[in-house]
Amino acid sequence: MVKGDVNKPKGKTSAYAYFVQTYRDEHKRKSPDVPVNFSEFSKKCSVQWKSLTASEKTKFEDMAKVDKVRYDKEMKNYVPPKGVGKMSRKKKDPNAPKRPPSAFFVFCSEFRPTVKSENPSLSIGETAKKLGELWSKQSIKDRVPFEQKAMKLREKYEKEVAAYRAGGAASKRAPGRPTGSTKKAQADDDGDDDDEDEDEDEEDDDEDDDDDE
Repeated sequence: MVKGDVNKPKGKTSAYAYFVQTYRDEHKRKSPDVPVNFSEFSKKCSVQWKSLTASEKTKFEDMAKVDKVRYDKEMKNYVPPKGVGKMSRKKKDPNAPKRPPSAFFVFCSEFRPTVKSENPSLSIGETAKKLGELWSKQSIKDRVPFEQKAMKLREKYEKEVAAYRAGGAASKRAPGRPTGSTKKAQADDDGDDDDEDEDEDEEDDDEDDDDDE
């Protein structure tokens, strides 16, 4: 089995992620011997981030912009080696934040019970196809609520990933704590577009087919 490409550019870092790194460093300086609890750390970071003014967030946003330029430049010059793909993916960390659903999947979660109640004999694939057809008939205006929900879930996910990475890095240095969480989180984030549940794959394919019509 071919291992992942170690030369692949490091994923770009968001403004919130830079803030979390700074917050983590401050925590280390003030309490170097206190282990980091991921859940509590995540909540504290979120509260602190929301309390910042727009001007206070500027420096983190600027750092993110610079890193995005770096990432885009490196990706343009990056050529993945042959054999690096789905077979090289590592097993996901069960404690890592779960990927947020797309607007289509938010729509599916809301309408799947109705579709199944009206068509109890439909298989999983047929139900997914039916949901895809219903989604394709939704107007741009009708899709807005689902897109907004998906956006909020995505923002929450990005914050959780940033806190997860920071918490993993801190716990790695603390005695008696598991190691390697940061690397797992990085691998999950870099390949988060690859892993989907079987039924979600079917629904995603149906969505693409219907949108192309």
